[in-house]
Order: sequence, then structure tokens, then C-alpha cells
Amino acid sequence: MGLPSTSVLTIQDLGLPMTNKLLVSTIIVGAALCSAQSQAQEPSTAGGERLFRSRCGSCHSVNMGENRVGPHLAGILGRKAGSVAGARYSKALTASGFAWGEDRLQAYLNNPRQVVPGTTMSVSIRDAAQRTAIIEYLRDRSGG
Repeated sequence: MGLPSTSVLTIQDLGLPMTNKLLVSTIIVGAALCSAQSQAQEPSTAGGERLFRSRCGSCHSVNMGENRVGPHLAGILGRKAGSVAGARYSKALTASGFAWGEDRLQAYLNNPRQVVPGTTMSVSIRDAAQRTAIIEYLRDRSGG
């Protein structure tokens, strides 16, 4: 089959019967839609891991019992705030009395000092998609 000398290949250039051209067109459109859907679902868990490492990882670990400047975040969803043994907490977070859920984490990561006045956490993640990716990563790491 002789292909055109230009760098653009069209379905007509393939020399296929019309039914095969329709099949090839459908496959191309399907692949484009899958790619667009995949991009719309980003950031993925891998993206969440990358964001966690760059935005949270210097102060927090995802490994149980591995406290750093802040407490480990293994199993954070459903855990009472300020309750990890051996971790350093502000008095405000210890006295907050709430358990970490996804909504609370969204709000806290967006503006920690507004959610818990007096907290020592100073990092804010203003981008909702980034917060969601980090929370999904934490949930996946916790097996929930």
C-alpha cells in the first residue's frame, strides 16, 4: 500500500473498504475519548502521592508510628484529631474534639488556621483538585 508523502495520514489513504474505515474511525474516536476521560480524572493516586511527597512529606509520613514534625497520617480518616501517641500537637488541635473525615480534611488543608485557630500547621493547599488527590492517596494508603 503506497502512503502519501505528507506527514498526515488520513483514513482514505489506508485503502480500506468503507466498513473498515468506519471501524478505524470509531476506534480513533474511542481512543481520543478514553484519553480525555483519563485526563479529566487526573490527578490520579500517583498524582496524589507526588503531591503528598512535595507538599506534606517533609512534616508527615504515611507509615504507621513514623511521626515527624507532624504526626503520621496512616489511617487518618476516622481518627480523632490530636490522638497519635508520641506526636506533637498544638493545644488547639488536641482540644478540637473532632474526627478526621474527608470534608474536615478538605477544609483543614485549604485553611488550617481558620478550621482550628491556634494550630501550628501553616501549609495551605488552595487547589481543590490537589487536596482531593492528597486525600484519596491517604485513603488508599489506609486501605479505606
